[in-house]
Amino acid sequence: MDFSIVTYAVPFLFVGAKTTLLIAVFGVGLGLPFGILLATARISQTGTVRKCADFYCAVFRGTPMLVQIFVIYYGLAQIGFIRHNAVLWWLIGDSLHAAILAVILNTGAYTAEIFRTALHSLPRGLIEAAEACGMSGWVVFHRIKFPLALRQALPSYSTEVAVIVKESSLASTITVLEITGYAKRLMSETFAIMEIFVVTAAFYLAINVVSLTALHAIERRLSFERHSAR
Repeated sequence: MDFSIVTYAVPFLFVGAKTTLLIAVFGVGLGLPFGILLATARISQTGTVRKCADFYCAVFRGTPMLVQIFVIYYGLAQIGFIRHNAVLWWLIGDSLHAAILAVILNTGAYTAEIFRTALHSLPRGLIEAAEACGMSGWVVFHRIKFPLALRQALPSYSTEVAVIVKESSLASTITVLEITGYAKRLMSETFAIMEIFVVTAAFYLAINVVSLTALHAIERRLSFERHSAR
């Protein structure tokens, strides 16, 4: 491996890493509450709400994220109403904004499935006992359902966070200069394919190791609190 190429590439990849982290932070920060909202819609007693949420999740889980990015950035940009609406064009017209939107919409569908499964796995007797005590639906969800579902869902959601970081690389297909975007540019300049992409992989690995370590620490903390409560 030519270490002079590595030394040349690392500063550029650090700049790209900032954009990758930006996409990942928005993907998790907005995708998580969106996914939880979808999960509650998928277990709703209202048939129309449940079917709409199921359809949304089926579409976004059943189609490639690359296609979703292209539809959002290239497809929706062809609609006149969007082009002439300042807010919508701000979301769609900028490649970075479009990539973040695609990540949020995509991860929301997967997060909804993770939390739907977690909510369904809760002991029914515990929920009925809370309702029998006179708790409202919101109080039951806020104090009992969500904390227990979070503990159940966190191991699976850790995997989803790693997927968000990796799938952020697809933003490079619409000219976003994140880690992979800079890697492609450096490869075309230096023709050092092996060196560039080995370092690129190391950047993604480092980000995911830090993210998963933090999530595992939260998981252990929640587990400790549960055992302490007993």
